[in-house]
Amino acid sequence: MRYGLAFAAASAALFPVAYAAWGYTSSGGSYVVDTGSSNSFTFKVSQSSCDITSLYFIGVEYQYSSQASHISSGLGSATVSAQTIGDYIKITCVTSTLTQYLVAHKGESTIFMATYTTAEPSVGELRFLARLNSAQLTTSAFPQSYSGQGTAGAVEGSDVYKDSSGQTYSKFYSSVRFIDDQVHWVSTSDGGVHVSMVMPGNAYESSSGGPFFRDINSDKTSSNGAHNLYFYMNSGHAQTESYRQGLHGPYALVFSRSGIPDKNLDLSFFADLGISGYVANSGRGTVKGTASGVSSSYQTVVHWYNSVAQYWTYASSGGSFTSPLMKSGTYTMVLYKNELAVATQSVSVSAGGTTTSNIASSNDPAKTAPTWIIGE
Repeated sequence: MRYGLAFAAASAALFPVAYAAWGYTSSGGSYVVDTGSSNSFTFKVSQSSCDITSLYFIGVEYQYSSQASHISSGLGSATVSAQTIGDYIKITCVTSTLTQYLVAHKGESTIFMATYTTAEPSVGELRFLARLNSAQLTTSAFPQSYSGQGTAGAVEGSDVYKDSSGQTYSKFYSSVRFIDDQVHWVSTSDGGVHVSMVMPGNAYESSSGGPFFRDINSDKTSSNGAHNLYFYMNSGHAQTESYRQGLHGPYALVFSRSGIPDKNLDLSFFADLGISGYVANSGRGTVKGTASGVSSSYQTVVHWYNSVAQYWTYASSGGSFTSPLMKSGTYTMVLYKNELAVATQSVSVSAGGTTTSNIASSNDPAKTAPTWIIGE
């Protein structure tokens, strides 16, 4: 595969492909999708593996030539089909335990995605990995993750590297708490093109870990290697709870000439595309209320979880909160002072309904007189 991808990239540079307008074609064992965007964008998907082998945006190939972009570490083989549904093209990649959806919307330079699982994949961690061309996409929000600059060797396992001055670099340095991580990106050196992973709304609802979990967002292996962009769903790096299955996402790989995209992408159109496990807004409910007993000096976070889904939100400075749209069911509800759990209770959510559930801090160590203090 490595040499085939390299040849394809070189051929594209020498003999630019004259892609058709909006639509898809089948060519050379791949589906070739043209999104019909004013900022021209085409991508290729292998009909045998679901690998993305080309990301061609405004005349430039942004896919890394030696390895593909894919779910996990690549499905290896899958049953891959494509269909047009109105102004959308849906590519469906099916294995025995995982279905990957790739969706193009007419006029947008974006691949919208969702991942449906019934078990953890056997082909690597549950993540989407975009392997991008670092010669074009030189920059990210996390320069400390440029592991290729650690030319003096590894200092911890094979994930943390140092340069000659002792500065360390690691892909793990790019992590951001899930509650704060809706968009991460890489770009050209002048910022003229951004490629962003966007996880809007309830993209994390079937992931594991909770609001403060974090994992790899990006990694640049070398100046002429891959600049990797990730969306981790279930991680084996520091597992804190049982993995959830079901629909992960939707999420999106966005190509832009106008900066970092808005985190609030509207992906409600997935309800009309026949996506396994997708629950439309009409089948969801909310929880609202007031969180009390946490000083305004601290962030106040409210978290809901059960074996099927997880959600969270920040409370306002006055303590009021409204949850995201949640699947119906009974949840454990947790109040945090920063990242310290200070109250827990149960709450039930019904489709189309709003449940009022106030929560008050009841287990804050700062409010308990110490038995003894070190040094006294």
